[in-house]
Amino acid sequence: MKQIAVLLSGCGFLDGSEIHEAVLTLLAIERAGAQACCLAPDIMQHHVINHYSGEIMPEEFRNVLVESARIARSRITDLKEIDTLALDAMILPGGYGAAKNLSTYAFKGADCNINPDVAAAVQSFYKAGKPLGFICIAPVIAAKILGHEQLDLTIGNDPQTAADIEAMGAHHIDCPVWETVLNREKKVVTTPAYMFDASIGEVAKGIEKLVQELLSLL
Repeated sequence: MKQIAVLLSGCGFLDGSEIHEAVLTLLAIERAGAQACCLAPDIMQHHVINHYSGEIMPEEFRNVLVESARIARSRITDLKEIDTLALDAMILPGGYGAAKNLSTYAFKGADCNINPDVAAAVQSFYKAGKPLGFICIAPVIAAKILGHEQLDLTIGNDPQTAADIEAMGAHHIDCPVWETVLNREKKVVTTPAYMFDASIGEVAKGIEKLVQELLSLL
């Protein structure tokens, strides 16, 4: 059975992984006959957001690995231990955690930095010819790490984010929520998901297609 890494960034779309996207990814992987292996870096979140009010909670501090374990039902591995797993592909769901915890894109745009362990994992999979999937805002991570590979990526049709992707060396392609952009030879797939104000059903279609295309590359 193929083993697909799912790299999480916390729990909750404002400061971690987008929960719908993460769960839909896990479901699509299982339905496709593969097995998901959740990972997350053992680092502190940039900040904690009250998901009811949308306000920053300055007195709260949360750990990305610990929060991600909520989504993974405790079955999760520290990203630093990724080499101990036999993995065939990797997917990064979106949520602001990808832009605040896994990278600094939310604050620095195209001049962002990527968490070193995240960058190393993405580079390792790419160099090994293992397929990579990026959902929602996560394609900015692909652009920053692999922009020199002139990848075709999508975050939907947001002009500023698309411009940032282009500035990082990749090529942005407008794409509806239920579709994907596939680099077949380079084995990278992206889908917009909640970069649109979409229904969960529409988001599910795009994520399911991403998983299916990812597995077709193996």
